Amino acid sequence: MNLPGAASTLYRLLADSYARWLGQPLVDPTLTDEQAIRWLYEEAPFGLLAHDTRADPRFIYGNVAAQRCFEYSWEELMELPSRLSAPPQQVEDRRQFLEQVSKQGFATGYRGLRISKSARTFWINDGTVWQLVDQAGVLRGQAALFRT
Repeated sequence: MNLPGAASTLYRLLADSYARWLGQPLVDPTLTDEQAIRWLYEEAPFGLLAHDTRADPRFIYGNVAAQRCFEYSWEELMELPSRLSAPPQQVEDRRQFLEQVSKQGFATGYRGLRISKSARTFWINDGTVWQLVDQAGVLRGQAALFRT
């Protein structure tokens, strides 16, 4: 698994924020953090992406399922502004949706067109997007769980 050294902190941010907003666990709660980190990254049957809070947000997480969909390696994905995950004609719709998530904390049932590294377009379905808020209440970004 090629995750940054802060994998445990990032996992806690993803899992705790998801549970706080949606009232259910992101990962089987009987798993240890180490097992959960590995499962979420390598085996989860859904894509999971997260971006930071920069003016032009960049990805800070993308599990193997998401990397396959978008055709980027971990290293490439971590350099990518998240706006480039949508075709140019979809950027404004994506921005408006993320604004809605910012106001409400989360949203479910999202469907949107996305674009891979090779310019292949595909639909993400049954998406859940939520605010990443740390234990101190500081906004750290947003995460998206999706199926294709």
